[in-house]
Amino acid sequence: MKKHRISRVAPGSIGEELEIRPGDHILSIGGQEIEDVLDYEFLCREEEIELLVETAEGEQILFEIEKDEDEDLGLSFEEGLMDEYRSCRNKCIFCFIDQMPPGMRETLYFKDDDARLSFLQGNYITLTNMSDHEFDRIIRYHLSPINISVHTMNPDLRCRMLHNRFAGDALKRLDTLYEHGITMNGQIVLCPGWNDGAELEYTIEQLSRYLPVMESVSVVPVGLTKYREGLAPLRLLTKEEAARTIDVIEKWQRKLYPLHGLHFIHASDEFYLLADRPLPEEDRYDGYLQLENGVGMMRLFMDQFREELKHHKPSSRKKRKVAIACGRLPAPVMQELLGELTARFPGVEPLLYPIRNDFFGETITVSGLVTGGDLIAQLKGKDLGDTVYIPLTMLRAGEDVFLDDVHVSDVEDALGVPVVALDCDGISMVKSILKPGPGDVRSRLFRAYESGGAP
Repeated sequence: MKKHRISRVAPGSIGEELEIRPGDHILSIGGQEIEDVLDYEFLCREEEIELLVETAEGEQILFEIEKDEDEDLGLSFEEGLMDEYRSCRNKCIFCFIDQMPPGMRETLYFKDDDARLSFLQGNYITLTNMSDHEFDRIIRYHLSPINISVHTMNPDLRCRMLHNRFAGDALKRLDTLYEHGITMNGQIVLCPGWNDGAELEYTIEQLSRYLPVMESVSVVPVGLTKYREGLAPLRLLTKEEAARTIDVIEKWQRKLYPLHGLHFIHASDEFYLLADRPLPEEDRYDGYLQLENGVGMMRLFMDQFREELKHHKPSSRKKRKVAIACGRLPAPVMQELLGELTARFPGVEPLLYPIRNDFFGETITVSGLVTGGDLIAQLKGKDLGDTVYIPLTMLRAGEDVFLDDVHVSDVEDALGVPVVALDCDGISMVKSILKPGPGDVRSRLFRAYESGGAP
């Protein structure tokens, strides 16, 4: 029988009341062996459960528990999934991990394609790396939403793009998910000359058949680093191609919204910034269903920034100089917003520094892939005021370290000023510039937020 070692028992939880301790093992719930976290979460939803625990000393205890529906037992496990993570067996032509430089931390090269992470954390999966048993459990437990990396609905093209001869057949699983009412979201990484143009039109048309069970599909441009030796020949989108892609997407939005009340297909912010087009208004994002894919992040940030700015009375007496570092892509929008702030507060001087990505290559322009080394190299010796603000997405989730293993404290030591990672919204930006808190004036202070998103 598979055992699952408990690493923590939350204070005040049912587990603590039962005197379950770290080091004990869960063996079964309701007589059913637990395969992984999906079994655990599903079986714990019942109001009455029988929990079989083996203590660290080897004694087995059967607990009969009455609780509220969906009430948590307060137990955490050594392995987050209560099982090994499943790695991806595809060789996608656009895979960012294949474009990483050598010598980085080993965990950064792990490719996950685990359906459990799609349900628990919102990760996107290709549906190619799961057995029939694993897929059947999605249906049995009615796991929703499931986020799917579609890329194309042309089966032959999908096989070529994923370098997996089963990738086309895996699309049939969309029909099963639809028939069982499993909420879905889709993703298309757009590669010029591969799945754009007529192929994109076909993919949107085919995916729209799954409305409203499939709620949204994002289209994001392929990201290319300077480390592509031996990989499939790909290129970046041109400004004209970005504009044509927006035209296709907005055409389908106009067609689908009157029928379903959803715009369904969305271009990421990068398309609009690359094409030099105005960002869509808030209503067109359907509640920001694809925010983590960079769809609507800048619109939400802009609206939050401007709304928060209204709540602060204009003043010429407030004096402060700070530095703000971001990727080159959102820099024009950031500059516009900061100009509006200084118009209301002439004594406040926010200095914007768009960071060129030398680590991955200049074609990478988003903030979330800026490294600590690039920050140091490009900000050292610059006028930084009393604080450098960075978006939280530059750091690994829950850590104070950049992708190149440089720590926040390393950057602070090199620059001689505090570096503060801001929650990724316009409200935090305005408040931090105008009303700095303790975290803005103390050196080497990092607040570990949950991972947010910003371009």
